[in-house]
Amino acid sequence: MGNNNRQMSLGAMMFYPSGENIASWRHPEVDASQMLDFDYYKNIVQAAERAKFDLFFYADNLYVWDRYDSSIRGANSIRPEPITLMAALASVTKHIGLAPTISTSYNEPYHIARKMATLDHFSKGRTAWNVITSSADEEAQNFNKEKHLEHSTRYRRAAEFVDVTLGLFDSWEEDSIVMNKESGEFADPEKVHYLNHSGEFFKVRGPLNVSRPPQGHPVLVQAGASESGKELAARTAEVIFSPFVPLEDAKAFYRDVKGRLAKYGREPHEVKIMPSFIPIVGRTEAEAKEQLEIVGDLIPDALCRDLLSHYLGQDISHLSLDEPLPFIPSQENNNQSKSRIDRVIRLLEKERLTPRQLFKKIYNNSFAGTPEQVADVMETYFKEEAADGFIMPFAHLPGGLDDFIELVLPELRRKGLFRTEYPGGTLRDTLGLTRPVNRYSR
Repeated sequence: MGNNNRQMSLGAMMFYPSGENIASWRHPEVDASQMLDFDYYKNIVQAAERAKFDLFFYADNLYVWDRYDSSIRGANSIRPEPITLMAALASVTKHIGLAPTISTSYNEPYHIARKMATLDHFSKGRTAWNVITSSADEEAQNFNKEKHLEHSTRYRRAAEFVDVTLGLFDSWEEDSIVMNKESGEFADPEKVHYLNHSGEFFKVRGPLNVSRPPQGHPVLVQAGASESGKELAARTAEVIFSPFVPLEDAKAFYRDVKGRLAKYGREPHEVKIMPSFIPIVGRTEAEAKEQLEIVGDLIPDALCRDLLSHYLGQDISHLSLDEPLPFIPSQENNNQSKSRIDRVIRLLEKERLTPRQLFKKIYNNSFAGTPEQVADVMETYFKEEAADGFIMPFAHLPGGLDDFIELVLPELRRKGLFRTEYPGGTLRDTLGLTRPVNRYSR
């Protein structure tokens, strides 16, 4: 698998409009009044494109963070709708990939196939789709439900959702549109296909009323690190967005997922594993440490309790943040992220942590250092086959991205690890992924 000439892929991620942190709007360098100003997003994405990032990755959820009384006062809960934003960005960029996050739990396959096929056409083949299952009851309550789907059920639904959507993308073969004005024949009916899908969750006739996208279908991104998530990723994903964990754990995850591909007839190079990496860059170690401390102080205590209650699956608002947590949560009754609660359980089994200490370990996972130190960490993970690249949220925007571009990218280029120009063509060309063959043309 080793290839000395390979280069890493980089995605610039917007977790919240103002940065990775739910309270990043409080950062002294952030102007939070711009969150619904398109020019703000345009400037950030054009900066990432000038730097030759592979893609812009936009996170999303479908509710306002208001789980406990204090939440709505401290959390950043405003964000533009992903596909609308990406369509606008497609018109002001030429090369960078555009990856909206879209939930399989609260959408229908035909809607998403139609929107994403259109976006791929309008962007000339630059779309990716971050496939998520959502994780909160608050989202369910915005879509006619009281409780979010149980974990295994939502992953079964996600698998079928992706299958149906991929089938719809294949509705029209490449040469199916004839447009013969003399004969009046618009399309060859032998090359336009009805899906006629009937499954556990969906019944979809087809065909899609948008022709096959330039990329065949958008690049599929998936972020699950649970057993169900890894299996779905191995079957369908082309980019896997994984947690940033210690090197040996990251190498084990890399081997695990790549090792699952063969049973689905896939090769290791067909999937890129790109951990989340949050760089906080200072020209000196002292400056980086100072920046890290600013970020660490952004979340007020009340919001810290709220977030930790959400992660643990039970209310800890009555507990002191600075006394050891009096319990270890159970996986059994937790319907949030399985991989995150597993990590919480492992941390608490290792040592008695206070809620504040636990929160910092699971939430503040930035790496702070000089440009050389940041580049060296990225190089190590890349060369040790713990990562094929990185998807990078930034602690605050646009400053965190600007610092990385100015200070770290020259180091990566000096090491020969990142491109100086786009290869041209679609996002698949940029990522080095092949275009899928239409199932009906095989």
